[in-house]
Amino acid sequence: MFEKLDELNRRYEDISRELQEPSVLSDSARYASLMKEQNKLLPIVDAYGRYMKCKKDIADSEELLSSETDEEMRALLKEELASARDMIEPLEHEIKLLLIPADERDERSVIVEIRAGTGGDEAALFAAELYRMYSRYAERHRWRVDFIDAEESGIGGMKNISFSINGQGVWSRLKYESGVHRVQRVPVTESGGRIHTSAASVAIMPEADDVDVHLDPNDCDVDTYRSSGAGGQHINKTSSAIRITHRPTGIVVTCQNERSQLQNKEEAFRVLRARLYEIEQEKRDSEEAALRKSQVGSGDRSEKIRTYNFPQGRVTDHRIKLTLYKIDQIMDGELDEVIDALITADQAAKLAKMEEG
Repeated sequence: MFEKLDELNRRYEDISRELQEPSVLSDSARYASLMKEQNKLLPIVDAYGRYMKCKKDIADSEELLSSETDEEMRALLKEELASARDMIEPLEHEIKLLLIPADERDERSVIVEIRAGTGGDEAALFAAELYRMYSRYAERHRWRVDFIDAEESGIGGMKNISFSINGQGVWSRLKYESGVHRVQRVPVTESGGRIHTSAASVAIMPEADDVDVHLDPNDCDVDTYRSSGAGGQHINKTSSAIRITHRPTGIVVTCQNERSQLQNKEEAFRVLRARLYEIEQEKRDSEEAALRKSQVGSGDRSEKIRTYNFPQGRVTDHRIKLTLYKIDQIMDGELDEVIDALITADQAAKLAKMEEG
């Protein structure tokens, strides 16, 4: 670990010197690139500097204590020594966390798709509630939610819905949400008062740039049709909805909302890029199976990740065995306690994997 830290420290110093060179100062692109790299290195260089200072303080205090005879001074040195020793372990942990390879997608916005699964109308109602939960969570973080497409059920539920959540660091928080979410409760349509189990699948996909995936428009069939459902004030008035079929993969994307046909087309291509990017990521992840095992959850939308039990007022995340008795708050978008626990568990798993290696 320390060889790696020394290497990063040297690189930081090299960049600092390079940033002073006239040739770099006159090259805005090169200057911006070096500044970006330096800013990424700064947290770990700073932590390593504090760690080395702490080690030096311990060594200095031990040396002084070995020769000091004044009891009052010895007591002061012992206090300083204990304080420095208490800081070592937290600093080591901080450095290890900073050494975990960063997910370059963490700052991206996401596309979310929720599909009702087993449970009929009750599953569709639950899918609509999950949509509201994520929308409320986004609102709490001041992220923007944009509706893309939906298919409603007859009683206010949604058979499927897609939408985007736009803001800084959205993927870093929501990437753990892909999978099957189960609900256990008495449906409003159940006259006998029996508890039913229904499910909805959630897919969280990071936004993909043009450089992330090769998407040839010639491989796509684009159709327009009249909008229907929860799209906005222009629904059923114009044929502005868009359906794109990607022939090589068979992926079909639809987009219908209150905006123009051109905007719907742009949005549909945005979703298609995210879907294609997800396929590429799944291929990469399957090739790195060992890394996948070190993470919390597989990200597979068929994996059962969480159960919402309304009669008992509890939410259980099965990946980390976390149970919270605050279902109303969680369904209202207070997800941070769950997500923070998932991030902590993910970091712990990755640290363990690093230490094994």
